[in-house]
Amino acid sequence: MALRSSVLLFLLLASVLMNAQQQPSIIPKPVDLKMGSGNFTIDGNTAIQYKKSQKELKATADFFASYIKNISGFSLKSNKAAAKKVEFVIEKDIQEEGYQLTVSSTAIVIKASSPKGVFYGMQSIFQTLPAIRTNAALEVPIMVINDYPRFKWRGMHLDVSRHFFGPEIVKEYIDLMASYKINVFHWHLVDDQGWRIEIKKNPKLTEIGAWRVDQTHLNWSERPQAKEGERPTYGGFYTQEQIKDIVKYATERNITVVPEIEMPGHVASAIASYPQLSCTQQPQLPMTGGNYSNMSSNYCAGNDEVFSFLEDVLTEVMPLFPSSYIHIGGDEVDKGPWKKCARCQARMKSEGLKDEHELQSYFIKRIEKFVISKKRKIIGWDEILEGGLAPEAAVMSWRGEAGGVEAAKMKHNVVMTPGTPFYFDHYQAGPEGEPLAIGGFNTVKRVYDYDPIPKELNKEDEAYILGAQANIWTEYITTPEHLEYMILPRMAALAEVLWDPKENKNWDSFNERLQYHFKGYAQKALHFSPGNFTVSIKPSTENGPLMVTLFTEALNGEIRYTTDGSEPTVQSDKYEKPIAINSSLVIKASTVVDGQIKGLQAAKQNFVMHKAVGSTVKYTNPVSQYYLADGQNSLIDGVRGTSVVGKYWHGFSGKDMIATIDLGQAKTIQNISLGCLQNYSDWIFLPQSVKFEVSADGKTFTEIKTVNNPVDINQKSAMHNFSTTFSPQTVKFVRVTAKSNICPPGHSGEGKPGWVFVDEIIVE
Repeated sequence: MALRSSVLLFLLLASVLMNAQQQPSIIPKPVDLKMGSGNFTIDGNTAIQYKKSQKELKATADFFASYIKNISGFSLKSNKAAAKKVEFVIEKDIQEEGYQLTVSSTAIVIKASSPKGVFYGMQSIFQTLPAIRTNAALEVPIMVINDYPRFKWRGMHLDVSRHFFGPEIVKEYIDLMASYKINVFHWHLVDDQGWRIEIKKNPKLTEIGAWRVDQTHLNWSERPQAKEGERPTYGGFYTQEQIKDIVKYATERNITVVPEIEMPGHVASAIASYPQLSCTQQPQLPMTGGNYSNMSSNYCAGNDEVFSFLEDVLTEVMPLFPSSYIHIGGDEVDKGPWKKCARCQARMKSEGLKDEHELQSYFIKRIEKFVISKKRKIIGWDEILEGGLAPEAAVMSWRGEAGGVEAAKMKHNVVMTPGTPFYFDHYQAGPEGEPLAIGGFNTVKRVYDYDPIPKELNKEDEAYILGAQANIWTEYITTPEHLEYMILPRMAALAEVLWDPKENKNWDSFNERLQYHFKGYAQKALHFSPGNFTVSIKPSTENGPLMVTLFTEALNGEIRYTTDGSEPTVQSDKYEKPIAINSSLVIKASTVVDGQIKGLQAAKQNFVMHKAVGSTVKYTNPVSQYYLADGQNSLIDGVRGTSVVGKYWHGFSGKDMIATIDLGQAKTIQNISLGCLQNYSDWIFLPQSVKFEVSADGKTFTEIKTVNNPVDINQKSAMHNFSTTFSPQTVKFVRVTAKSNICPPGHSGEGKPGWVFVDEIIVE
């Protein structure tokens, strides 16, 4: 009898599996999803059920009913007898924010430990339904889901200071977050170019600081400072009532709003309103864009009035936001004014502070003490580590992962938000044919491939990584349409990174599911990027000759390429395996989908074979950890840099690039050159000069020539080879020194050290 039962059960399960439907395109992908056969149809005979004793589910039930009515016209009743039901159940033993979803032909049941989990189960259901009202049947596939998030902090940031977005746009942003189970909205309300939150005790912050001269027709980095008499009409702010309404709207969607009130830098908008808060105490106009000339953008750390002012501001801000964290910024503080300020220097002396870094730490710690007294905690960008971290502060690591690693090892909570790949104001495709962006290149796949747990952390320290978030700064984003385009579909990739277990991630699966979401975006008239069709050209020189791998993110895309400098066509060579590079050449590659070349311009990479390729190199000054290109030997790997700042360039900040190459054996050479980049808006300038030296023993060097920079330092962008040709010499070592430059007069960083970017030392 037992054998017969086992056989029948096996046959039943086999039948279900054979007839199981294709999995729905849910993003983020559920941790565990098993499909059955058939559907549950939501119609006028469907009711929502929950225990009356679980009153906390009423708002959730109302949200579900409202959503269904919008896409179908059906008005679902709650706790009424009906042939079919959607049931919500609170069970305390389910993981926080997790849910269990069971769909049969007669019922949908969502179980969770709180309404949050029920809400996320609802979002998974919504992704199986039409995106808009089409009058199609609302069919939810029969399935069983057990789902829960990997990280607690799943965040999206929005800068409304550089460009103001009205409450209705902010709510749309929140809706998109909720649809992907993202639960933290980091609202950047204060910066140099605009103060966006009403403070009743300090009305000038919005009367003056929320408005600037309209220069939206000009490139952000090229905007002149406003002049006396020019009328400030561009901007806006949120009243406290509007803030309350948006916070309530977010809370209903299980999203915590974390406000950012910048300090002690990036506050020109506050100083324009109340000049006495700066070190110079001189009147100024609100900033118009990227030009910092003659502007005060720091609070005076030696002025007690500043702290009284900020305590008053925070006293009004904190009741508006129930979040446990208040973001206080802390990034990119220009400490030059503090060095010249008598009050700041007196503060340093009275507090026993050895430098301005410790003065910044004093500032942050003093603010933290006040915030803690109000039962809240502070979080700031990773610069708050400088001079000593405040005792209970959390850190957002944006300058790569180093700040996050340092803070986690100090047992402080961390949110990972590195510029690469989590700055969504960077290009996601092209850049040819794309809306103008600030720079960078963060594609959907780069977002998807990121793991928020740095490899340097041990298991104990990993626990301090709360999660991650993506940031969208709006210097170049002036419209809601552009904003939508920059976050979609990268927000979906971020959501899956932060929700799914690491071992469950699968790019091909995600890419296939994403196509369904593209259709939904289009139906909702949302602006989105159809994807990155630019072929990735990846060189590698490890353990052998220089090899090149090509890759396209396009679903079902193939790659066609050339090596003779010609433009690829659908008849060009098809890429099937890595390409060996044995001579100097140019690879051009294009993505082909459905027999058509995609993208406006082929990807291009120049390779040069020379006598230093494969040698070793040592640097007197270390390469910036943020611009390591392809590693230590990037200057002698045969790969030339491109116009993309973050690709194949070694970066040196404020120090000379001094590289010594060991050729391995004596070689006869007669030409040395160094490729350098200039990108004015990114503070990257060609070196003042480049000195070339050679040596037989690596100890005594002979100068061949020093080549001065022939390019105007105010030129917006340039790639230039510094080169020298000489009589043949037999040498074993080559040393190249690129003398760093400073930001020129009129630049936003005037007088400050610039970056030196170098790509290849060619020895022939």
